[in-house]
Amino acid sequence: MEAQRLVTKYNHPVLEPEHLLLALLTQQDGIIPPLVDKLGAGKDLLIADTERLIQRLARAYGGVAQVSLSNASYQILNEAEKEADNLKDEYISTEHIFMAIAMSDTECGRMLKGHGITRDSILQTLVAIRGNQRVTDQNPEGKFQTLEKYCRDLTELARRDKLDPVIGRDEEIRRVMQVLSRRT
Repeated sequence: MEAQRLVTKYNHPVLEPEHLLLALLTQQDGIIPPLVDKLGAGKDLLIADTERLIQRLARAYGGVAQVSLSNASYQILNEAEKEADNLKDEYISTEHIFMAIAMSDTECGRMLKGHGITRDSILQTLVAIRGNQRVTDQNPEGKFQTLEKYCRDLTELARRDKLDPVIGRDEEIRRVMQVLSRRT
């Protein structure tokens, strides 16, 4: 839906892989933004580069009656289906489309490779994020990274000196340590 909105917004005649990529990168609760962060690629830089690629696409004046797929987008969706089959997933998910774009010989595929994002790096990072879970329903993102979504990593915050110091709570700290160190 977001990719279709981008096609209409930019007055493009067909939905290109660049539209798909920008929609994936700007998803609010999707798996692609945290995946890109774990890959070490700057999400904002990728978005800016993708928007530059979109600006170079041909425009259709007079409005677009119905959004259709370009040949490249059609091939990417077919490749995403093959990736879903390879991973034994029941549905095609956003990560399959992202991998297919990274493998493609399109402008945005080459741009992703230039940022060090390849199918293999996506696959390794994906295993770290979702583990051995398979995509078995239409909303798999809700099942991945539940702890990261609803909790704060206090250990990571402490490493980065982002926790406030605890002053004057010695008795409470001692009691918490005593409770946590009990064996069950």
